[in-house]
This record gives sequence, C-alpha cells and structure tokens, in this order.
Amino acid sequence: MVDTLKKRRDFLAAAKSAYQSTPTVVVQLRKREDENSPRVGFTCTKKLGNAVVRNRIRRRLKEAVRIAISPLMKNGHDYVLIGRTQTETRPFEAIQKDIISAIDRLHTKANQSLKT
Repeated sequence: MVDTLKKRRDFLAAAKSAYQSTPTVVVQLRKREDENSPRVGFTCTKKLGNAVVRNRIRRRLKEAVRIAISPLMKNGHDYVLIGRTQTETRPFEAIQKDIISAIDRLHTKANQSLKT
C-alpha cells in the first residue's frame, strides 16, 4: 500500500534529497527514519499550463504509479513525482518506463552510497 504526501514540509524535505530526471518526469527520493509504508507526492508547476492540463498530467502520473511502479517502492521512503511538459502527450507506456528507470537509478545510487 502506498500513502500520499500532503504536507508542504514533506515536499520540501524531498526537494533537498536525491533526484533523477527523465523526459516526462522528475523523481525525488527521500529516505525517512522510519520503516512505514512508502509515500508518494505529485506536483506540477503552473508553467505547464492551466489547471486542466496540470490535472491531466497529475492523473497520468498517479495512474502510472498505481499500475506499475508501486511494487518498486521501498518502505521508509518518500517519492515526489514532478510532471513535465511531455507527460501530457507522451505514450502511457513510455511514462511508466521513465518512472521505473528513474526509481531504479535512485535506489542504485542510494545503495552505492551506503557501501562506500
């Protein structure tokens, strides 16, 4: 089960953590001090368009997380997905692949930093 980030302080804490960019999304990863279920936040800036466009982008990101990405998420982590311009028009499978690759790379970086 995946919880949702709702508080501004959680989004700000994730913004100071590791991130990975892809053509459709920026994924920020923050390791929390607990082992509770993973939490996900979604955001889009006003630069992307009006409320209709931003909500469409956010809905596409939420659906991608619900379908394919939630099994990749680890307990004790916060994930923030920031929509980009291409998120609205890119094929849905490509969005899923971008998010999966970004999360994989972030977890790989985190594991490498723990080993050193």
